[in-house]
Amino acid sequence: MSVAPIGEQAVAPPARTRGITRRQALAAAVATGVGVGVVRLIGGSMQQIATPRRATTTDWISPLKSESARITQLLRRTSFGYTAAHLEAAMSDGFSKTVDRMIETAAAEPPALAAANTPGGRFPIVQLQQWWIDHMLTTPTPFAERMTLFWHGHFTSDYRKAADDTFMYWQNLTWRRMATTDLRSMLMQVTTDPAMLRYLDLATSTGQNPNENYSRELMELFTMGAGNYTEDDVREGAKALAGWQLPQPDSIATVMVDKNNNLTRRLPVFSSQKTGVFNPRRSYRGSITYLGKAGQLDTQGVIDRILAQPATAPFIANKVAQHFVTARPSASYVKSLGDTFRRSKYDIKTLMRAVFTSPEFAADQSYRSLVKTPTEFMVHGARALGLASLSKLIANAGSGMGQSLFDPPDVNGWPNNESWISSNTVVERVNFVTAALGQVKGALPSPADAIHRHLDGVLSPQTAGFLNQAADDRARWFITLASPEFQLK
Repeated sequence: MSVAPIGEQAVAPPARTRGITRRQALAAAVATGVGVGVVRLIGGSMQQIATPRRATTTDWISPLKSESARITQLLRRTSFGYTAAHLEAAMSDGFSKTVDRMIETAAAEPPALAAANTPGGRFPIVQLQQWWIDHMLTTPTPFAERMTLFWHGHFTSDYRKAADDTFMYWQNLTWRRMATTDLRSMLMQVTTDPAMLRYLDLATSTGQNPNENYSRELMELFTMGAGNYTEDDVREGAKALAGWQLPQPDSIATVMVDKNNNLTRRLPVFSSQKTGVFNPRRSYRGSITYLGKAGQLDTQGVIDRILAQPATAPFIANKVAQHFVTARPSASYVKSLGDTFRRSKYDIKTLMRAVFTSPEFAADQSYRSLVKTPTEFMVHGARALGLASLSKLIANAGSGMGQSLFDPPDVNGWPNNESWISSNTVVERVNFVTAALGQVKGALPSPADAIHRHLDGVLSPQTAGFLNQAADDRARWFITLASPEFQLK
């Protein structure tokens, strides 16, 4: 990729007279936080930083008519950023071949987590977070990790309610292995996943006393959306799904939980990953009327009836489009993706290929229209700096930005796009860049081509001005990684 000297200022867009856009508002919020950090590096006053700027200074002209720009956008949205080697390989292959390779390459398995054998899964959650982040930073298949994070936010569970970090570890393995399979198979895995069985109380549900939590969220949040089912469907679905229990452990260990009072507990130990177990004696055996059809129904029957509903394919397609294309996809675009998804028998590879090769993905209005999640932002920053040892910093910094892995705020999962940006989270992002640069021992990588490699050479006048005032490589890297442009994808 050709590179201009760092001192060259990217051409800013000509002034326009229209009102401020959503993208400008987001970028302006980030710019304020960046300015606070720049004051420390290149001088200036808080009054200058806080001076209102014209809306046009944070809008950009899309470079997506260029294949190289389409490739970098693809990598930003699917791979937690990229290293120089990843970028060079993608540029050599071209956009279409990169899409195919990304989708068709099997996910690289992460190393086993030794702590998963801890009785009762009672090990610090930060160990699990760092294990996953380490894999994000080093994996040869970053798209698989991006999809794993997507499903982690869609089929939500949290370690607090699951109360067993081994179960959360298993769930992460499942989402990765199933990430680009088909929705029918994935829904069966979701339903029988031990962390999910506990999180939404299906493990305690019986035919005599059905719990409605999983039945409701399966339709509302996981597959069809609100308004596409009735309360009777929730109740009847709960009956059909009843009977699942947590798996039996391989052994039981006696563990000291309170030394002062000599209190011990007997906790389960698992030597390998397991799914839930169906107990027919706890199930419902009568006829059920569910989503318009009556008869006896088991778990697979529930899933099949959900997949037969016209709302399911566009619901999933809309969620995917919001995460990978645009925050507000048009109804016609969602319908087109949904139709493709349903015709493929809910094949996820087919859906993702349709998304990345759609005109909407490369449309000018798509450029920098999404906000990086905290995890995407931090992992991309670490990759840009060539640092594969920032998992502890990333795990600890996530909560301040609003995303602590394995601990989403509620069953809806994490928010998306502009919801990530606030005065507090912007400062936390800037602080992360400072901390990451502080962990670089020795010389930093040359920032000579950073604005082209990571920002497409497309800068606002404010960011270009800061870069032109930067005295050294550390300042240039700080401005690049903390810039509004780097927060967007």
